Amino acid sequence: MLMTKNVCSKGRQNAVLSGAFTVRISVVKKYFSRLGIVAIAVIVMLLAQPIAASAGAKLPPANGVFDYQLGGAYKPAANVSIVVRDRTDSPAAGKYNICYVNGFQTQPGESASFAKKYPNLLVKGSNGKPIVDPDWPDEYLFDISTAAKRTQLSKIVGAWIDGCAKSGFRAVEADNLDSYTRSKGHLTQAHAIAFAKLLVARADKAGLAIGQKNGADFTKIGKNKIGFDFAVTEECQVYKECKAYTDVYGTQVYEVEYTDNGSKAYPAACKARGKTVSVIYRDRDLVPRGTSGYVYKFC
Repeated sequence: MLMTKNVCSKGRQNAVLSGAFTVRISVVKKYFSRLGIVAIAVIVMLLAQPIAASAGAKLPPANGVFDYQLGGAYKPAANVSIVVRDRTDSPAAGKYNICYVNGFQTQPGESASFAKKYPNLLVKGSNGKPIVDPDWPDEYLFDISTAAKRTQLSKIVGAWIDGCAKSGFRAVEADNLDSYTRSKGHLTQAHAIAFAKLLVARADKAGLAIGQKNGADFTKIGKNKIGFDFAVTEECQVYKECKAYTDVYGTQVYEVEYTDNGSKAYPAACKARGKTVSVIYRDRDLVPRGTSGYVYKFC
């Protein structure tokens, strides 16, 4: 009897242990199943986030004194920490250098040769001729209306970006993001966003930071969807757009006000933002120091 009782007891114990083990396995399965769901959710969230414009690339010094030298390179003052130059110029020694790239239009002096070499990559009007930027009549608009053309153009502009990196620049300023507004309906904002993403990816691959150039209505999209790192804005004080940049890019905003807008905009900009973001005052043609018409101030 005792043996039978012991056997029965052991049987019940084994049954209990077996049941407990089964329950634990079930709990573990549910736990890892839930972990799997959480992991998938996390992955989806990460994929939904904008890709960093240039992971690991150093950004321009926030509120650093900068010089805008697109009209020709010259030796910057000792207190200047950031210099913006055209991609055809060399970086300034000992400074953080930003490479200007006309990402959405041809450069003056290169339009004719570009049109001859890549006629299908320019927006054409009803007369069959390339559409020009009304403010810069020697610049043609890139045709970014299809994925195939964007890919082809990204290889061309991408080579310029690679050249910036090879020359020693630390960042790229991609100009004319808003070209689509001057395309007479041939291009859309969606086209511009899609192409900008390709440029950001190319800058990232080259190890460069990349900045949004103008386009106040584009700042949230530029930062959060496209992936720009900083912003370069012209005349935002004049057009009352500066808050659109600082709200999104914070202190990583580099503002240029021009002499041909009168003398009030620059001091107003300095008073409003001079302690938190970089603000400079320049002549419209951005001529080199020592040239007639040269003006440069910072605050």
